[in-house]
Amino acid sequence: MGTSLQPIDMLTPGANLESYIQAVNGIPILSVEEERKLALRLHDENDLEAARHMVMSHLRFVVHIAKSYAGYGLSQADLIQEGNVGLMKAVKRFNPEYGVRLVSFAVHWIKAEIHEFILRNWRIVKIATTKAQRKMFFNLRSSKKRLAWFTHDEVNSVAEDLGVEPKVVREMEGRLSAHDTAFDAATDEDDDNAYQAPANYLEDHSNDPARRLEKLDWTQDSNTRLHEALKTLDERSLDILNKRWLSEKKSTLHDLAAEYNVSAERIRQLEKNAMKKVKSLMEA
Repeated sequence: MGTSLQPIDMLTPGANLESYIQAVNGIPILSVEEERKLALRLHDENDLEAARHMVMSHLRFVVHIAKSYAGYGLSQADLIQEGNVGLMKAVKRFNPEYGVRLVSFAVHWIKAEIHEFILRNWRIVKIATTKAQRKMFFNLRSSKKRLAWFTHDEVNSVAEDLGVEPKVVREMEGRLSAHDTAFDAATDEDDDNAYQAPANYLEDHSNDPARRLEKLDWTQDSNTRLHEALKTLDERSLDILNKRWLSEKKSTLHDLAAEYNVSAERIRQLEKNAMKKVKSLMEA
């Protein structure tokens, strides 16, 4: 354990990626006994120097994992940096009593951070948001061996392997094949094509004076109609609507049932009838 380690901030991937890779590959790999001693120091004594040794000695494995994600068009240095974050999280959670080497334990954390980074940055519009979609994204990328669309048999095969419906595979394949579109026309676009840019047909009309006045008039008219409709209700029905929908602290059906000494179902019927009457008068 006498090997001198460089400060961790000096080994952050930067402009010279090759120098970084050469540096981390020069850091000795820990033996089983060395790793266990360091892990015990961190786990039992919260020894941050031990944590630093464990992180530094495993940076080469992050580089190896990050290289497998080179096909996403993202910076290799960024992928490595995100993987390093995952490695540090793994070291923090590693317990030497697990009976496994740190590298085996850390793989999940390293890949999880890289996956999250890819999903955030691969496209402007998020391609996968749910856990199932994220799993589908990476599995489908690895399953797709050629540029052409999947055949019917390939879709069924992938769907069976991943335990999803074929239509889910088709949907994600479509997302993978889609491209981001610039909102404005390119600077070198000629007049004949520039008009096709989304900026020309996805207009924001929210500040148009005529539309704002129309919306204001509609809101005022709706409020007036609602006020007049509520006046036609009997005192109990009005009280129920007020306490169920208009008060800051809304009452439950059971609260009102206890107040009026009737069943909750009866309160629900009165509420429904009052709402129906108000809606009818507002649409008249």
